[in-house]
Amino acid sequence: MVDPLLTEIRRLEELLLRPEVRKSTAALRELIADDFVEIGSSGRPFTKREVIVSLREEKPARHTFADFRSVMLSPGTALVNYRTVTERRTPGQAEEALRSSIWVQRGGRWQIVFHEGTPIDRPRRP
Repeated sequence: MVDPLLTEIRRLEELLLRPEVRKSTAALRELIADDFVEIGSSGRPFTKREVIVSLREEKPARHTFADFRSVMLSPGTALVNYRTVTERRTPGQAEEALRSSIWVQRGGRWQIVFHEGTPIDRPRRP
């Protein structure tokens, strides 16, 4: 049986990968909680404001996702894990990452409160 709440969380996570959403301050402010924290690949934490600025300045890319898993941690709190492939403008320059997010339901809407992406280091072909 498919949990409609987890289906909604997947939809929101996919929405955050869409270029038009990543460029929209208004959309990002709705989806990202004020107390949001992201742990970057450098290990450095980023705030909501920093992430919004970074996403708006990001070079266009195509993001796809796979291996999506989710679980309700408690009523109104969900954990998701998945893998992304990000393709930049240069063909063959795909980047993979394992990602985790925590979403909470507040005031009748879901918002992301935590995100971490860990790059997958793939050996380069000669």
